[in-house]
Amino acid sequence: MTRKMALGFLLVVVLATSVPAEEPRLEDLRDKTVVVFTPHPDDELWGAGGTIALLNRNHNRVYVVLYTNDDKGSYDLEMTSQRLARIRKAEEEAAEAVLGTPKENLIWMGYDDGALEYAPQPKLVEEATAIIRRLRPDVLLSIDPGEWYERWHKTDHRMAAFNTIDAVRAAEFWLYFPNQLLQRDLGPYQVPVMYFFYSTPQEANYWVNIDAVMDLKVLAGTKHVSQVEPAINKYRPDWDPAALARFKELLKREQPKKDGHYVEPFRRATEFNQR
Repeated sequence: MTRKMALGFLLVVVLATSVPAEEPRLEDLRDKTVVVFTPHPDDELWGAGGTIALLNRNHNRVYVVLYTNDDKGSYDLEMTSQRLARIRKAEEEAAEAVLGTPKENLIWMGYDDGALEYAPQPKLVEEATAIIRRLRPDVLLSIDPGEWYERWHKTDHRMAAFNTIDAVRAAEFWLYFPNQLLQRDLGPYQVPVMYFFYSTPQEANYWVNIDAVMDLKVLAGTKHVSQVEPAINKYRPDWDPAALARFKELLKREQPKKDGHYVEPFRRATEFNQR
């Protein structure tokens, strides 16, 4: 890359990540449509649950799009995929209800856990594109396509991140999946701003103070009983009191902090980089 090209790329990055002074902060938005894409039930909670709670408090229309049904992550030899999918769905509905998201705003794409990377292409992009064109979000939240898990493992994370950003690009141009306009009246749409969660610390450029809703985030986390010891090894629908206390303490201890406040870090970006 030449020096001129490098400077031009840097300018694109700066323009795409700086926040205009007149733009309201994410957590202060009101009466907007927000779409959150997440690979599994719970990822959006750990990455952006406090922000989702604040957005719901401000009467925004929050939709959560779940790529997978999370039907594999159990060590219990008596568990089945079908039963686990039902459990994870109920837990997700309960957790998002705590954050203020109604279950009718949860959109299940229905892919099996661990199989997202092997889903038919470009069918997966087309499905996500249709969701974006139908809901026409003012803000889109998604897992960061540059986060560490994608670089080393977690194929569902990697695929969900890359697929979502590919759908953001496709949604802009009607010649991607023109059948959506011709048959379903889903016109092209450009997502104005994106916030990526699970960003690497070096790339996070936006922080939301979640002090006011940290207890809600913890409470929502406790709804995912099957994801945590001891239920992940031998399923039980409730908590052992001692395990529950340890889990709550762990969530508060591991939540990122900035200037003494609980925060959720994001990488903010506008526009899909076409270069």
